[in-house]
Amino acid sequence: MTTPLRKSIFVGIAGLSIAGTAAGCAPSTQAPATQAPATQEGGQASTGSPSSSSQSSAPIASAGSSTYKDGTYSADGTYTSPNGQETVGVELTLAADKVSAVNITVHPSNPNTKKFQGEFASGIAAQIVGKDVDELNVSKVAGSSLTSGGFNDALQQIKSQAK
Repeated sequence: MTTPLRKSIFVGIAGLSIAGTAAGCAPSTQAPATQAPATQEGGQASTGSPSSSSQSSAPIASAGSSTYKDGTYSADGTYTSPNGQETVGVELTLAADKVSAVNITVHPSNPNTKKFQGEFASGIAAQIVGKDVDELNVSKVAGSSLTSGGFNDALQQIKSQAK
């Protein structure tokens, strides 16, 4: 094989490799265009409109079709990190069994927990707003995988409250 031909083949393979890597890094889902991104303010991240109550006793939206009552519910979820037991506050607003807003309250016990809970809070809305509450099972958000355990714990409590 001649040197110019060998170089051309290597350049072609390298180009395909770079294109494949770039495609693998692309986001797999897009947030709805009307959804506002979560913002972190004073230890909290929120989307949607602010709520005035932590729990609602609103009636079911339409008889027979909803499993959960519409309203805003909150719970603290716990999880274990390398630094010990951690807690994260979760507030979900439900409408017709779908999440319409989320608010995360971080409860860091150290700088690492603060970092990861903050990253989680800034990325969770894009993954859950607009989705059916029964289909939620968060595993990793914005590089934070342990905080999702606390979120899922709080989610189970919220689902019990909303029945």
